[in-house]
Amino acid sequence: MSRLRDQYQNEIVDALMKKFGYKNVMQVPKIDKIVVNMGVGEAKENAKILEAAAKDMETITGQKPIITKAKHSIANFKIRENMPIGCKVTLRGEKMYEFLDRLVNLALPRVRDFRGINPNSFDGRGNYALGIKEQLIFPEIEYDKIDKIRGMDVIVVTTAKTDEEGRELLTQFGMPFAK
Repeated sequence: MSRLRDQYQNEIVDALMKKFGYKNVMQVPKIDKIVVNMGVGEAKENAKILEAAAKDMETITGQKPIITKAKHSIANFKIRENMPIGCKVTLRGEKMYEFLDRLVNLALPRVRDFRGINPNSFDGRGNYALGIKEQLIFPEIEYDKIDKIRGMDVIVVTTAKTDEEGRELLTQFGMPFAK
């Protein structure tokens, strides 16, 4: 079992129960899943670019990504319906905690001029969205083997009812929010 999951089951649950006055352990919010999404707009000209992006994402998350397709045709962007335009991974369980641990302790501190992540990127229901500008911050990616720098979105879905509960939960997990 991962260190982060053990920590959640002990210290984090106790801290959240104290802060919010929960009567039952089942009321305590927890992380449901983490979705990592990478939009690859250039894939409409060259399918190899999407394969490289999917390979990078698989290296980062440890799970094979799903290729996402366009839902609508958009003439201005030269996109037709069902054209592959990105990839995503949904992480749950052990892999989710492992990815969160690497994101918080290894990847985010490697961001240039890092002063913390935006504490206002919650959606109103306790879920957090984070944009990453380059995949190079992850230690699994080798700098020499990169053809192009790509960004990605990381969405942390929680069972929290409010943003305050979600923020406290992620703070307990070690998310470095900007002051």
